Amino acid sequence: IAQELIFLLISSAGAVTNIEPTPEAALLYPYGPDQSDRKNPKLDDGTSKRLSLSVPFTFYSKEYRSLYVNNNGVISFDTQVKQYTPDPFPLVDGRSFVAPYWGDVDNVLGGDVFYRQTTDPALLKLITQNINQYFPSTPFTATWAFVATWDHVAYYGSTSNKGNTFQAVLTTDSNTSFVILNYKDIQWTTGVASGGDPKTGLGGTPAHAGFNNGDETNYYNIPSSRTEAVINITKTSNVNVPGRWVFQVDDFKVTGVPTKAPHAAASKSCWL
Repeated sequence: IAQELIFLLISSAGAVTNIEPTPEAALLYPYGPDQSDRKNPKLDDGTSKRLSLSVPFTFYSKEYRSLYVNNNGVISFDTQVKQYTPDPFPLVDGRSFVAPYWGDVDNVLGGDVFYRQTTDPALLKLITQNINQYFPSTPFTATWAFVATWDHVAYYGSTSNKGNTFQAVLTTDSNTSFVILNYKDIQWTTGVASGGDPKTGLGGTPAHAGFNNGDETNYYNIPSSRTEAVINITKTSNVNVPGRWVFQVDDFKVTGVPTKAPHAAASKSCWL
């Protein structure tokens, strides 16, 4: 239909040329088997093995050379995270991690957890363009990225077919580091063991999104974390792209973040 419409426009206008469809840019960066992603085992509260990084990644002024991708929505640097009910930040146990959506994922019931580190020129070019758009005063050319994607993952104790799809991208130029969090589809907030309803995946202690340095002082909670409103994180942003949050994390900076969290009620507007 789109091609037919384009043909009709060109035919009727005569002088109109180079009309092409302009689909909305995809929120998620490419992932999955076609990208040679690895996949976490089907295991409740499971994690990846310790993954050595080809370049150091600086997080809160500390260099890390390895990380773990944890099924329960966490990328951790020092230790695996099997905990399924999220605690508020700052944590008091010294764990350092990025929490795109810390909740009780059960990929045995549904979904997959993919990850890869990459220097693919096309992806790095796209990431660079995005970062330059969001942070025009910070010179940055991505030379490496780590992409972790939770693809339609179920919640523990689920009796529904609900699934969440979200992604965390770590990227660096060897000096400056960023984390991009993408929320494509969030249908549940809580597993049954965290007080959630098995039919809806809601209630109890909802999922948490944010960053924890591990020093009990430096941390950041994305507004609505651990509240019922986190279900609407697909509509919120600090870079004017609904469902995307981006932070410079080598020397952590909070950019473009509002002072009030969104209401739990769904909204079509992009909250900034």
